[in-house]
Amino acid sequence: MPAETGASPCNNVVRSAYLIFAPCAVGPSRTNLHRWLFHQAVHLVGGSMNAVRSLKMRTQVGIIGAGPAGLFLSHLLHRAGIECVVVEAQSRPYVEGRVRAGVLEPGTMETLEMLGLDARMRREGMVDEGLDIRFRGKNIHLDLPGLTGKRVMIYGQQEVVKDLIGARLEASQPLLFEAKVSRLSDLDGDRPKIHFSHDGRDEVLECDYIAGCDGFHGVSRQAPPPGHIINYERVYDFAWLGVLSRSRPLGDMTYSNSDRGFALCSRRSNAVSRLYLQIDANDDHTSWSDDRFWGELHARMFDEDRTEIVEGEIFQRDIARLRSFVASPMQYGRLLLAGDAVHITPPAGAKGLNLAVADVRVMAAALIEFYRTGNKSRLDGYSEKCLDRVWRTVRFATMLTGLLHRFPEHSAFERNLQLTELEYILGSRAAQTTIAEQYVGTPLDLT
Repeated sequence: MPAETGASPCNNVVRSAYLIFAPCAVGPSRTNLHRWLFHQAVHLVGGSMNAVRSLKMRTQVGIIGAGPAGLFLSHLLHRAGIECVVVEAQSRPYVEGRVRAGVLEPGTMETLEMLGLDARMRREGMVDEGLDIRFRGKNIHLDLPGLTGKRVMIYGQQEVVKDLIGARLEASQPLLFEAKVSRLSDLDGDRPKIHFSHDGRDEVLECDYIAGCDGFHGVSRQAPPPGHIINYERVYDFAWLGVLSRSRPLGDMTYSNSDRGFALCSRRSNAVSRLYLQIDANDDHTSWSDDRFWGELHARMFDEDRTEIVEGEIFQRDIARLRSFVASPMQYGRLLLAGDAVHITPPAGAKGLNLAVADVRVMAAALIEFYRTGNKSRLDGYSEKCLDRVWRTVRFATMLTGLLHRFPEHSAFERNLQLTELEYILGSRAAQTTIAEQYVGTPLDLT
């Protein structure tokens, strides 16, 4: 045991906690991480912290945020023997309860399989082979396997997050909830630091690299000097009202462009539907009674006789504000940014989670090469590598948003152009293939 335990009466208890956590230390800096885990272990068993106050918390990669980007990255690094610590501002129930889109591209499914974390997804997820787009009472059916040879999986993002958190904790890997980051320092040096508070104490975690995966409102993107990162943004003047309903869903993901506005019918299971309506950005979900919601959904889905869409108990409501956002570059010094911290796509196309996974696959490959060979070329090129895919994905989601929604500023001329484009897609296999290829996601280049 390290000398820091001394001969206090609680030494045996602390020794037990230390041994529980110690197996997660890997890589060349394991002694420093052992000390960090010992610091946490003393707290967990209720021992005195006075003897260890002076210990420096140290790891190879500090990850800010326990959303999909941060959690996937933590597993990719752990699999390669690279130590990391994840700090998350919110509680575990809050993180696991955030409802987000649940369409997984083949690349995301393959990543879960590679990590050995795909069992529940395979058991409970639903393979989706089709995408429907309705307009003027007509239907464009995209046969995803027929057009691309690929399928997607319906499996809620919150379920992915639960699987990732459970596996990390089961492996005794460091994951701190309710650890609020206040600032980052020394990003342009070789020992960047994360300053955060946890359990009423101010802490500092020293790292080789910091991965900022803390979302649009997190501290990571604000940490570089002013002017280094440029934000590109479009905010829409409408939103999505989403509900979960205990009702049998439609067979395929179904979008609709009607004169009354956009609608979407998706699913979370064979007994739970995920349903959306386009509403004004300033609207409030409390103004939408169940009867009003169902009536509008039937109308926008061209289900006039109300026989196709099954109604049920609405047990959850939320509003998604629509925006397109890209921050560039995605790195500064020893800070690497990923996920919603640097890009947000409109929800049409369900790209957010999948794009975050693509980011951290590239980031993990770069970090692994650095720790194995000392070569920093991939790390230096991380932003450029990711941004090509980011802009292509944002372009697709923005195009789909423009194709499917009613815009208040549109004239009759622009409305007719929109409908004519849908008519063209209806009759063109080439156009359908273009949409289907982008919907299922393009292969990830990790070379």
